[in-house]
This record gives sequence, structure tokens and C-alpha cells, in this order.
Amino acid sequence: MKTLLKSLLLFIGMIAFSNTAFAQKTIQTAVIKTVIHCDHCKACETCGEKFNKTLLREKGIQMVELDEKEMTIKVVFNSKKTTLNSIKTAISKFGYDADEIKADPVAYEGLDNCCKA
Repeated sequence: MKTLLKSLLLFIGMIAFSNTAFAQKTIQTAVIKTVIHCDHCKACETCGEKFNKTLLREKGIQMVELDEKEMTIKVVFNSKKTTLNSIKTAISKFGYDADEIKADPVAYEGLDNCCKA
């Protein structure tokens, strides 16, 4: 009986540990390569707003950090609520490249002139 009880407690402990470990892996960080032509996108009324507010409204996105020098967008997201491909598509709809996904041409034309090549 003691062996059965120990086995049962061990089994329950393993399930609890695996659920905790699995839950922690749903928060992911991705660094997405883009092309930025100006040095003030974070502060730009048009571009900064898109990254700091609009992209954060996308389901599952928890943090966005734009690095103009490295030309990257760091995104922290919940993989249960969104996918990396969905995030890249949202960025392209703002007029920016997102890794292999090219900027939407219509959105690109809507960018401020300083943000275009």
C-alpha cells in the first residue's frame, strides 16, 4: 500500500511539474529583421504609434521593442494566442518588412517620407 501511495504521489508531482513547465513555454520572444530608414521611428508620430500602441493591441503580443540601429523588432508574445507568422503579417500591414514577409505596398505608401527609402 505504501508503494502504491508513493507511486501515486510521484505521478501527481510529475503531472504538476510538467504542466508548470509547459505553461512557461507559451511566452516566447522573437527578434524580427526589418528595414528602417529613419533614426527616430520610436518617437515618430506615425511609426512610433504603430509599434508602441497598435501592434501591442494585436492578440497575444505583450511587448514590442524597436531597435532602429540594428533594424530589428523584438516581440514578446503568448504562443497560445498568436503565431510568429501572424505577428510578421501585422508588421507588414504597417508598411515594414518582417523577415521574409515584405511590406504591404499600400501601407508602405502611407508611411511618412522620412520612413521610406
